[in-house]
Amino acid sequence: MTDKFTRREFLRRAGIVSAATYGLTLAGDEILGFLEEAEAAGPTMTIAWNGSIEARVKKAVDGLGGIGKFVKKGASVAIKPNIAWARTPEQAANTNPEVLSAVIKLCKQAGAGRITVVDHTCDEWQTAFDLSGAQKVCDDNKVRLVSGHNRSGYKPVSIPKGKILTSDDCMREIIDADCLINIPIAKVHGSTGMTASMKNLMGVNWDRQNWHRKGLDQCIADYSSAVKADLIILDAIRIMLTRGPKGPGKTQDVGHIVATTDPVAADAYACQLLDKSPMHVGHIVAASKLGLGQIDLKKVAQKKV
Repeated sequence: MTDKFTRREFLRRAGIVSAATYGLTLAGDEILGFLEEAEAAGPTMTIAWNGSIEARVKKAVDGLGGIGKFVKKGASVAIKPNIAWARTPEQAANTNPEVLSAVIKLCKQAGAGRITVVDHTCDEWQTAFDLSGAQKVCDDNKVRLVSGHNRSGYKPVSIPKGKILTSDDCMREIIDADCLINIPIAKVHGSTGMTASMKNLMGVNWDRQNWHRKGLDQCIADYSSAVKADLIILDAIRIMLTRGPKGPGKTQDVGHIVATTDPVAADAYACQLLDKSPMHVGHIVAASKLGLGQIDLKKVAQKKV
């Protein structure tokens, strides 16, 4: 996550793996300092829309400094697409498999030691993996595709900044990775209005219904304050405009790939494409109030490539 220490070390210092008291002690200095540095630098977003999908992914990531800025040689990488639904790529319910393939290839080019693709699907996991195209992509690229349907595949997570959630579970592959790359698709959602990067993290949690019971929007924001992606690559190649999250619904070809490190800005950009205001999306507002990113796109340093 930074040049000073790996993602695993950062998560441990933040209290995600270690005891809550240990994490809270460090959160007052090291974590605050890290966030202040990021805020001073200002969020950056790169938007690409020309060329092949693979070329667009590379252009967008290059605009942030290149994949080597995020994936170090020999690092373990966890990739989290949205592949929760038994839908085909044309239906725009899941992350486009060409985007997933392009991200895997970039990680390999950076010299990643281990690459794992993960999701806790809503539909039956093997059917969702097959229909979404993710299984073929992972097989072709010789990387592991892990389903979150097994309860033993999770570790506890401390959430010091949470308003509702103070702890929860997260897939082991995410916690143990040196780098997390979140590649959501932009689409509407019946429960939250829309879904993009932050809600995509529900796919690394075990008991999602607990969030619905406690307050979905705040729980999404709380969880996002602890489980943080090093890089977000938003798939807006084809977006779902109606009957989300599963559809089938009306879709629109937008052709955008967006790369950023700011989950609030990523989701605000997705809102723009979906003709929604981020100020009317509960979990984006809640995440902004937690200081997780910039909700006002006018204040985001955007680069178009």
